[in-house]
Amino acid sequence: MKIPFLIGRAVFGGFFVYNGINHFLNRGMLAQYAGAKRVPAPDAAVALSGAALLVGGVSILLGIKPKLGTAAIIAFLAGVSPSIHNFWSAQDPGQRQNDMINFMKNMALLGGALALMGVEEPWPVSVPLAQPHGPRAMVRGILDKVAA
Repeated sequence: MKIPFLIGRAVFGGFFVYNGINHFLNRGMLAQYAGAKRVPAPDAAVALSGAALLVGGVSILLGIKPKLGTAAIIAFLAGVSPSIHNFWSAQDPGQRQNDMINFMKNMALLGGALALMGVEEPWPVSVPLAQPHGPRAMVRGILDKVAA
């Protein structure tokens, strides 16, 4: 299971890293769109959501505190989807279809993030930062053996 899980994690986490970076590179355009959707403080909202995407994606990708990372992704998707992709209120059929596609995509991503919350930590093939058997524990173990 390690290889499929690692590949899936790379694709899933990479998707959010890419989109987090995109939020910062296209912040003005995204803030303008968010403002048109009546999001309060759209520039700050885009920056905050970009940070959540970036932190969450890196967390999933590297397996560092993945429950916190998936929580950031879940919060983003649950908050943004109904306000930005509110297809039920779009009058234009093309906009309605576009919003519905993006809303459903986000719901599928939300389901994936929720499923990842059920994977016990530490995740296979993770950066061992702040884990019980991480680099510090390994160094301590070596020092304890040398001192004995």
